[in-house]
Amino acid sequence: MFVLDSHCDTPSQILRLRDISIDNARGQVDFPKMLRGGVDGAFFALYTPAGLEGAQATSKAFGLLAALYDTIDLNKDVVALALTPQQALENKRNGRVSVFIGMENGSPIGESLSLLRMFFRAGVRYMTLVHSSDNAICDSCASPVKTWHGLSGFGRQVVAEMNRLGMLIDVSHASDDTFYDVIRCSKVPVVATHSCCRALASHPRNMTDDMIRTLAAHGGVIQINFYPVFLDDAFASVLAASGLLERGEPVEQVFIANPADHARRAAWYDILDRLAALPRPSYKRIVDHIDHAVSIAGIDHVGIGSDFDGIEVTPDGMENISMLPRLFDEMRSRGYSDIDIEKIAGRNFLRVMEYVQNHS
Repeated sequence: MFVLDSHCDTPSQILRLRDISIDNARGQVDFPKMLRGGVDGAFFALYTPAGLEGAQATSKAFGLLAALYDTIDLNKDVVALALTPQQALENKRNGRVSVFIGMENGSPIGESLSLLRMFFRAGVRYMTLVHSSDNAICDSCASPVKTWHGLSGFGRQVVAEMNRLGMLIDVSHASDDTFYDVIRCSKVPVVATHSCCRALASHPRNMTDDMIRTLAAHGGVIQINFYPVFLDDAFASVLAASGLLERGEPVEQVFIANPADHARRAAWYDILDRLAALPRPSYKRIVDHIDHAVSIAGIDHVGIGSDFDGIEVTPDGMENISMLPRLFDEMRSRGYSDIDIEKIAGRNFLRVMEYVQNHS
């Protein structure tokens, strides 16, 4: 089977000076871990923080893209870029891991369809429309007051142009109204590259049963996220009570600004160790969400999008991407067939990607 993780924030870690050609003691994703876990491909997301706008956002995304291309070029014996599912399958036959490129947050395109096309020409094959605050395209699930109450007028143009290009539309992070607007406007299936089920954890980043059902009815897929806060309300309460994220945010920002400073790095690693010491939900909770999504959407509309390298803390037993086979073992123990597992491991997402590209 082809094992695909549809969302890793690894380019951001490359800018933090992580060498992903080696097995990093603390890294959630690198090429040796992918090989050890039998991972055949992953979407590496160009993440632009919501606080950046205009030229700053565009520059940030292109900087991530440049660093990612340099990394691929330096590791051609192990990895290869994939722009289509067919290229990914060919890379697997040639013994190489596929790197797909996604873009998390549409802010880097500003209000320019030309910039959207330029990112597509540069290899970006999905765009997460928004992140943690509203942008020119649409509303975020995280914004307390919505700007557009769904897609903006420009956002509808973006959806139409992404359809024309054959670029996947990612509704993770979008508000509920935005989700339903995208479903109405898109002529092809859309995806949620890293989301969970709101019926199991109440976070607004998660999708309601109706959203999951609607996504599937229009041919799309929900890719289950591994972030413990999105998996389990009890852990969200534990994390909030710890105060570690609030204390850690300024430490992380200083580290991002000074990645070569060992003292700054050590301070951030201390926060990560404290987070890992919290009573985290088991990796089996991921399969609970897979179970629920399958019960709502059907086996053909669910997959895996870990959010590795974009999350500060992981489920217990799923500390990095090499541990993905544990999910498949747990699924077998719950009665999933090998064909079922193959679909969730990657076939479902690749099917939707191929459909969108062929109907552009």
